[in-house]
Amino acid sequence: MTRGAFITVEGVEGVGKSTCLAAIERTLRESGHPVLSTREPGGTALGERVRELILDEHDGGLSGQIEALLIFAARARHLQRVIVPALAEGRWVVCDRFTDATYAYQGGGRGVDRNALDAMAQMVQEGLEPDLTLLLDAPVEVGLQRISEREHDRFEKEHISFFNRVRSTYLEIAEQAPERVRTIDANRPVDVVASDLLSVLREFTARFVGASR
Repeated sequence: MTRGAFITVEGVEGVGKSTCLAAIERTLRESGHPVLSTREPGGTALGERVRELILDEHDGGLSGQIEALLIFAARARHLQRVIVPALAEGRWVVCDRFTDATYAYQGGGRGVDRNALDAMAQMVQEGLEPDLTLLLDAPVEVGLQRISEREHDRFEKEHISFFNRVRSTYLEIAEQAPERVRTIDANRPVDVVASDLLSVLREFTARFVGASR
């Protein structure tokens, strides 16, 4: 059986990931691909508990190092129980954030050492990387304005300088891995962003399916 594709969606708060994730899933299903949608932290019972711990502002604050350790522990479970089996069954996995987010938030945002993150990623992922990463990018001020009316979790209450570091790290990752990471300008009307995103997705799908034959 041909392995399914592993697609991740990344970006800072307010770039429209939820809307784009729904469009990606719908487009893939319409194309006849079996799809599994998941998220990080999350995807398993352990992952969802880790998500609650990390986002809970009443916890007293976790260091970036502790956040990274928790996230990679949850990721190991997620890969073992959900992602790897689904890919082996030929399903296309669409994940809301993955390891790029850890490099961006815990590395760029919190200052966790890159070498430490590399070591954890190598141990947990054993070489598995997304086949396609869609990075939704917009100025931090734009994203924060879009979420200004909703109740904020611990991350969303961070200073703008934190999010600027996160965004810069995401853009560095995209520059270093242009074959995998496709950057979509999310500072435009939703329909325009969706059109560009789906164009990239269809191009990738044709290439991935063709290579699998």
